[in-house]
Amino acid sequence: MLSLIEKAEDKHVLSRDELICLLSEVSLLPEICAAADRVRQKYVGDGIHLRGLIEFSNICKNNCCYCGLRRDNVKIHRYRLDEDAIFKLAEYAVTQMGLKTIVLQSGEDMWFDCQKMCALIRRIKTLDAALTLSVGEKSAEEYQAYKDAGCDRFLLRIETTDKILYERHDPGMSWARRRKCLDDISRSGMEVGSGCLVGLPGQTLESLADDILFFKQIKADMIGIGPFIPHPDTPLGNAEKGNFDLALKVMALTRLLLPDINIPATTAMETLAPNGQIRALQAGANVIMPNVTLNECRKYYELYPGKSATNCAADNTLAQLRAKIAAIGRYVATDKGFHQKVKHI
Repeated sequence: MLSLIEKAEDKHVLSRDELICLLSEVSLLPEICAAADRVRQKYVGDGIHLRGLIEFSNICKNNCCYCGLRRDNVKIHRYRLDEDAIFKLAEYAVTQMGLKTIVLQSGEDMWFDCQKMCALIRRIKTLDAALTLSVGEKSAEEYQAYKDAGCDRFLLRIETTDKILYERHDPGMSWARRRKCLDDISRSGMEVGSGCLVGLPGQTLESLADDILFFKQIKADMIGIGPFIPHPDTPLGNAEKGNFDLALKVMALTRLLLPDINIPATTAMETLAPNGQIRALQAGANVIMPNVTLNECRKYYELYPGKSATNCAADNTLAQLRAKIAAIGRYVATDKGFHQKVKHI
């Protein structure tokens, strides 16, 4: 087993069976995380990129069984920010908080058509910040329009590469379409972000191994990995929550196989375990996305219950993050954090 970790650290290659072996061996978590941390330091350095997250609409046309924003959840208070409100938040994040990247995230809210979204992109790009969108499945033409308007990155999580599991938990959606969207994003010239949930009911270690290999196959620029946290107002509300250590291991193995990509320490990690984001930063992660959404809206963007820092002001969150980062001997990066592809085996 230790030789497999050495192989992953040196060659950044593992077979499906080798990944399954490492995923199944509970006792090796410290060694896998330590190897991932060394690879992270070697390829992307000690800088941590802070990216300002703006959750601008919790309206969604989809009905995913694990998501609190699902269309059929009638208990949630719905909101949608207008262009001026979104821009003001982005402007504050860049000019007052010093953040170099803005991440615009929403449910699949069809009110924001291509024309409205491109106008918003062009406006935010006047702030001289990198821009990431996470707004769901679009046509190839729309992705290209986003790129042409100035968008730098697009995040579309595959959630699981198990097609049967995907379509069971994402009713009315197609895994093949999801996969095509990732190809279309790549062809547009935007950086490609994806990721998975760890602990979905019915998920196997084999499918998690497939997820990691899939990220390598699509040549992802960013991968976000978080544990499944059940939301009470969804069909999976009574399901068992995901295992933090397993999610951490999937993230660390992703770093070993994709050594130079950007990997966020997700909010779900912090929600599920004390110091979850710090543990993630010490196991291969190099990005944190402080939430700059207005507090009165943030509490309604409830993908899962108990989201970390829901009631914490953006400036306080940033100060806390800087202190945590300094405490582990890391520093806040000052560049825009694009994927710097490094030649490796």
